[in-house]
Amino acid sequence: AYGLLSSENGTHRLVRQSPFNTKGARQTSFAGVEIMPLLDDDVQVDLPEADLEITTMRSGGAGGQNVNKVETAVRIKHIPTGIAVKCTQERSQVQNKALAMQILKAKLLVIAQQQQAKEIAEIRGDMVKAEWGQQIRNYVFHPYKLVKDLRTAEETPDVQGVMDGNLDDFVNAYLRWMGSKKQEETAPAL
Repeated sequence: AYGLLSSENGTHRLVRQSPFNTKGARQTSFAGVEIMPLLDDDVQVDLPEADLEITTMRSGGAGGQNVNKVETAVRIKHIPTGIAVKCTQERSQVQNKALAMQILKAKLLVIAQQQQAKEIAEIRGDMVKAEWGQQIRNYVFHPYKLVKDLRTAEETPDVQGVMDGNLDDFVNAYLRWMGSKKQEETAPAL
């Protein structure tokens, strides 16, 4: 699932007529999507305790009397990278700590894979562009209906279907696009 859904990593733009705007004006929203793998217990990521800053706090919000009395929320910061993960999902501090550690390990694993890919690209001599923060897909609800992937030019007028999770066409178009990019990179220069 991670391999397929990693195509959704990036900035998504939504254009709609807000039901909260009395003038009926068109409004644009952006969402940053970050895809992380769900690690099995078999995958070992070594995190020395000295590199971690673990703090606990009250979860807050709805949940009964326990929420504002017991510190069940956990925040773990990886000091060398500055990456922090906060977990308030579970009612137990132990469960929240385990979940936060799992998320932190997944994030660190993805960063390690990206660094390894950059090193390989540098060895091969590929030009690596810094292109984070660009929108990858537009979802237009108003004045017309269209979802368009800006990387692959894949588009559909079925906005609601895409919002309901019908991403197969976009994922497949992304895989074809990545395959053609890799072929261009490995093709011999004339």
